[in-house]
Amino acid sequence: MLVLSLALVGLLTGELRHSRAQSRYLAAHARTFTFRLLAGPSESIHFPRSGPYDNRMGHSLIPDFAGLLAVKGFEVEAQARLSPALLRFTQRGFFPPYREKTRAGLEILDHRGEELFCARYPARTYSRFDLIPEVIVDTLLFIENRELLDFRRPYRNPAVEWDRLAKASLDATWQLADKERKVPGGSTLATQLEKFRHSPEGRTSDAREKLRQMMSASFRAYLDGEDTREARRRIVLDYINSVPLAAMPGHGEVTGLGDGLWVWFGRDLESVNSLLSEPEVGLREDGEEERGLAYKQVLSLFLAQRRPSYYLLQDPAALGRLADAYLEMLHEAGLISSGLRDASMKTEPRLLKRAAPLAQAPFYQRKAANAIRNRMLSLLGIRSVYDLDRLDLTVKSTIDREAQKVVTDSLRGLLDPNRARAAGLVGPRLLDLSRVDSLIYSFTLYERGEKENLLRVQADSLDRPFDINDGAKLELGSTAKLRTLITYLEIVADLHDRYAECAEEELRGIRLTASDTLTRWAVDHLLQGSDRTLAAMLEAAMERRYSASPWERFYTGGGLHTFANFDKEEDRRVPSVREALRDSINLVFIRLMRDIVHYHMFREPRSSARILEDVHDPKREVYLSRFADQEGRLFVRRFYGKYRGKSRDQISELLFQGVSPVPSRLAVVHLSLNPQASAEELHALLRERLAHSSVSETLVRDLYVRYSPAALSLTDRGYVAQIHPLELWTASYLGRHPEATLNQAVDASVTERQDSYRWLFKTKRKKVQDTRIRNLLEIEAFQKIHHSWKRLGYPFDSLVPSYATAIGSSADRPSALTELMGILLNDGMRYPSVQVEELRFAEATPYETILRWQEDPGRRVLRHEIASVVRSALLEVVEKGTARRLSGGVFWGPDGTPSAVGGKTGTGDNRYETHGPGGRLIESRVTGRTATFVFFIGDRFFGAVTAYAPGPTAEFHTFTSSLPVQVLKVLLPDLMRLITGEETLRAARPVGCPGQG
Repeated sequence: MLVLSLALVGLLTGELRHSRAQSRYLAAHARTFTFRLLAGPSESIHFPRSGPYDNRMGHSLIPDFAGLLAVKGFEVEAQARLSPALLRFTQRGFFPPYREKTRAGLEILDHRGEELFCARYPARTYSRFDLIPEVIVDTLLFIENRELLDFRRPYRNPAVEWDRLAKASLDATWQLADKERKVPGGSTLATQLEKFRHSPEGRTSDAREKLRQMMSASFRAYLDGEDTREARRRIVLDYINSVPLAAMPGHGEVTGLGDGLWVWFGRDLESVNSLLSEPEVGLREDGEEERGLAYKQVLSLFLAQRRPSYYLLQDPAALGRLADAYLEMLHEAGLISSGLRDASMKTEPRLLKRAAPLAQAPFYQRKAANAIRNRMLSLLGIRSVYDLDRLDLTVKSTIDREAQKVVTDSLRGLLDPNRARAAGLVGPRLLDLSRVDSLIYSFTLYERGEKENLLRVQADSLDRPFDINDGAKLELGSTAKLRTLITYLEIVADLHDRYAECAEEELRGIRLTASDTLTRWAVDHLLQGSDRTLAAMLEAAMERRYSASPWERFYTGGGLHTFANFDKEEDRRVPSVREALRDSINLVFIRLMRDIVHYHMFREPRSSARILEDVHDPKREVYLSRFADQEGRLFVRRFYGKYRGKSRDQISELLFQGVSPVPSRLAVVHLSLNPQASAEELHALLRERLAHSSVSETLVRDLYVRYSPAALSLTDRGYVAQIHPLELWTASYLGRHPEATLNQAVDASVTERQDSYRWLFKTKRKKVQDTRIRNLLEIEAFQKIHHSWKRLGYPFDSLVPSYATAIGSSADRPSALTELMGILLNDGMRYPSVQVEELRFAEATPYETILRWQEDPGRRVLRHEIASVVRSALLEVVEKGTARRLSGGVFWGPDGTPSAVGGKTGTGDNRYETHGPGGRLIESRVTGRTATFVFFIGDRFFGAVTAYAPGPTAEFHTFTSSLPVQVLKVLLPDLMRLITGEETLRAARPVGCPGQG
């Protein structure tokens, strides 16, 4: 029994030292832990939970991402399948053993697989073990795991050092009795890697978690077989590249020695390697100091890992003392020379307070990549690009990298006066040579796919994050005529549906109001024309003629307005709608918008507009009440801004400044502000305001009784004081509720808003009532027009209820106009705009998931007959209209068919204007000038070119939409290969990813 016992002890001791049996068992099982990528969703996959590495890489979030993406048109195309053994292992809570990535991050490719953007975290790493200076490896192992690279035992399990584990267990037991006793850790580098990466919060919470780390690390070590020497080198390499080193303001999480040196000390990893790899013999004194500093910085970071936030952020001095102590121990162990020890002891590495900025490409070179990143934030529901860029994710976009670069370089080149002159951008209606560099150019190009619109180019010349294509609300002038024309043709199509099948007798019997010009025209057309098809009626509608005279005054938007044509030579013309679009004649579209508004107001025999004719119609009071509420809100907002943030005394003084020194008026204001005031207080106020003391007590008592809030309505008090009653109320309300918000003030004024307009409800004021009702009916009409525009991609939630909307007063966005052009090119179908085709999560891991965009059936938002008519009219704009600079520009497609260019121009003079009584202009301040050309080329490509002069610089520019037309003319030769489908020479995709460029 003794011999047997000794033999068993010997075998156990030998196994603990050499791990021979373990190696056979673990390697055999590790060979069964496999996974592979197969088509379709996987039923044999198990995602991690909440480890720091799993969260940063996004591995734990893949199921959530897949759910969000499924709602947005993506399907799982392929996913990893785990072998039964690996699936059971992970389902039991262990971390799957596979070759984990040290670094990953977002990578964006163009539609041909060429790199657009690449982020890698950590950014600075060792790619191979043999690149790490020996002194760095020795130092790490001395601190953390001294026997790891003892290759005399090739089969040894690197996850466990039994002597250290036993000592740590014994110390932990003693700690139960002695709470002050410190317990050294028994972790190896292998288990620490598991902890850093996969344990909740990167911590070992209990013995169960420690066992999970050890089991996972053990199987991972034997992935390549029983011999673990290479696995142990890889553990050192991964640890050095993965060690967590707190977080730095302005940089975020710091991981790995390379990034730690850069962030905390501003040291480049290559320079540190060079210093620590050189032989000490022959080093000059300054070289010894540099070497000593570099070594102490490395040592400090390895030691800081124990309590990174404490040592690096709270008490760097304690870290310095600990490093000095270890320098002595390392020298005594023979791992560093006395010269390196002494040189290091003399240095005091200073931690930076903020990370050095990363070298990045200019913003204008990153516009396409940033557009894709912003799209990814939306698709994945992620709040910041910081988190996005750290995901283990490759995105295949729809961007064409070469076309993007060509356009970006061209737009930037046009900011140079010499190149602008050579490109023909200088001259009448174009640019002043001295101000060429103050412009911003934007260009967007889409390609029509089978069931989607694919973004190929999104570029601009601005070296800032701002995106004028999709990030601003701009007045884009006559491009609004395109939306107005489509709305007009939709009405014509609706009238065709309603009346085309009617017999002649029925048509003649239709009762219409004189104001409904469009319905009257439709009925007359059907009565007179032999061809009743929709196509014929739409063509006839394009030939209707309107006066271009600017001498008519239009009541719209609550007041009288006049409008002007861009070219005075057009003032006496009576062009057709087609000609007006071609030549961009303002007054035609003002009158066309009036007809559209009147159609919505008067088209039904029982329409709300009929109440204008009947003074006893009960609906009049409903409309008047709505008007009182709406206009009252505007006044409350205005007066709230005037008195907000002021004390009661300041409000009183400000209100009295506008009141004539008449006793009755002063009494009304004082009592409205102070309903509880006494007669004596009123008497004192009158003596002060009237500058004498001869105000009799009888007069005061009379004023006190007659003008108190209880005696007079709010409207009557406002009339007596000659102040708007809602100003009187708002001043009083804020005096009593100084902390009230605007919404609270509006909500509290419901009754007062109605009381202020009681005079309007008297029937003897019918003409005044009709004006107010007509304003509301016009607003209702514009709400219906807005609904039509919104269906076709209009980006904002309301329109300015004025005929001026037809010429751009409601603003727009180039991106929204591009979407409208896509609808026209797709024959009235609205397909999604796609920037991302494929997402590949966690490549080469057990969690790998590929999601691909699925074709969208789209929806019809415009009749194909209308789309056809509008496209034909847009071709004329280029052939002989405002975009004729491109006239004759026919491009040949890959099938040999010609591709003509069509589009719509627009110029916007963005101003902030202040008007006084009678419409008198008090102030006009330029806030920007825009010129846009939204276009299509053949049946495949469409987009928009925009020139924008921001802020005060716009005052000096006189360019028109001729400018973006000329810019497109300059760009087209460079885009010919893309447009015609020809292949181009391209640089090979770079290997690897050089940080966050």
